[in-house]
Amino acid sequence: MLVLSRQRDESIMIGDNIVITVVDIRGDKVRLGIDAPKEVPVHRQEVYEAIKKEKESASAPQANSEAT
Repeated sequence: MLVLSRQRDESIMIGDNIVITVVDIRGDKVRLGIDAPKEVPVHRQEVYEAIKKEKESASAPQANSEAT
């Protein structure tokens, strides 16, 4: 994992078209601004995990609950 230090209003570039900017720092919370192309999905980790779990359960074969 690459670890970088940034102060408020400083940015990090990812590739040529993604910019992450430190917008605010308050106590133990950091607010980030993310500029990325619309085709690049950007989610908080917990949202990403929920989406991933939902996709996995939707694609899993459904067991037939009827007795035969």
